Formats: sequence, structure tokens, C-alpha cells
Amino acid sequence: MKRRITQYIDYIDRLLKGSDEQDWDDVIEKHLIQIRFFAHERLIHLIVFALVAICTVISIMTFIMTGKLELIPLIVMLFVLLIPYCAHYYLLENDVQKMYDQYDEMVGKKQAYFKVDKSKK
Repeated sequence: MKRRITQYIDYIDRLLKGSDEQDWDDVIEKHLIQIRFFAHERLIHLIVFALVAICTVISIMTFIMTGKLELIPLIVMLFVLLIPYCAHYYLLENDVQKMYDQYDEMVGKKQAYFKVDKSKK
């Protein structure tokens, strides 16, 4: 998934830097479909990430309350899952946000359109 989203974003960046002779309506329509795909993927990973985090916290709390050493391998395995899920969700979140900016730029090539001023907070 990481390779797919980064290659797609690079592809769109090349289109945006290229000729303005593009059929932007077609590109925008296809881009919106990709945004939906990646936004859905982001939602699924958020749910899984949240569930793994909740299970991790519950396991830690159970270990603290009971002191059962048998829970330590479970806690370690959950942490091993939690770290990559966090990194992957971070990638998806930031790249989908970048795709929103690309969409704004595409529409801006056709007509005057809203653009976020990133210099202001």
C-alpha cells in the first residue's frame, strides 16, 4: 500500500507540473476515485489501530492489577503490532491530506478555486 500511494502521488505531482493541456475533468474524476480508495483504507487502519491500542492498554492494566507474568508476551506482541500500525496510519493520513491539496490544485488549473494558504495558522 505504501508503494502504491507514494507512486500515485508522484504521478499526480508530475501531471500538475506538466502541461496545462490535460483533460483536467477526467484526471479530477479519477483522482476523486483514488481519494475514496485511500480514505477507506485510512478508515479501516484507524479502526484496527484503535482496537490494537485498546487491547494493549487493557493487557497492561490487567498485568498491573493481577501481576500475571503470562501477560508479558501478549503485551510485547501487541506493541510489536502497534508500532507498524501507527506508522502505516500516519503515512495514510498524511498522504490522503496531500491528495486533497492535489485535488485543489487540479481544480485551480481549470477555474478559480479555494486553496489553503499554508503560511498562516
